[in-house]
Amino acid sequence: MKRLLSDYDEFALSVSMTSRKMREGEVDGREYFFVSKEEFETAIKEGKLLEHAEYCGNYYGTPKEYVEKKLKEGKNVILEIEVQGAMQIRKKFPEALLLYVTPPSIAELERRLKARGTETDEVIKRRLTQARTEVDYVDDYDYLVINDNLDECVKEMYGIICASSFEIKRQNALIKDLQEELSKLKF
Repeated sequence: MKRLLSDYDEFALSVSMTSRKMREGEVDGREYFFVSKEEFETAIKEGKLLEHAEYCGNYYGTPKEYVEKKLKEGKNVILEIEVQGAMQIRKKFPEALLLYVTPPSIAELERRLKARGTETDEVIKRRLTQARTEVDYVDDYDYLVINDNLDECVKEMYGIICASSFEIKRQNALIKDLQEELSKLKF
């Protein structure tokens, strides 16, 4: 996601809210909005999140206000979220484009998690178990992208996003305008 954002300026990455502890080097408001479990639960009750889920013992969610601000700025907003949240977004926004991005293998996922050096063995095990559940939802996504070669992955994602903007379901306003104009024609 970082690479997509740095290569193309029409995108904004939504900063998610989480109840997990901040890791070394992270900054509140940059990687996540870090809050307590109680504050997160209040945000849920007050309808301040577009989606939310519990993942590996912590809450994660997308603040509605932040996304709305970026959309008003004319940005395509990317939500980097897990399956539970993606399914909530699909229900609320059927026109949303869902990309299932995955490493080429589970062995590679495990290698990447270990290489980070930020996760305990127990957390890595939970994340791999979660991956087993998440793959069952791949059919509910629009596209599958294999994150094997970073350059290729970024190009593929950009191409998919650009092409999807021409889908009929994303052109409803234009179609409605054309229909109205045509209905007013007098011959």
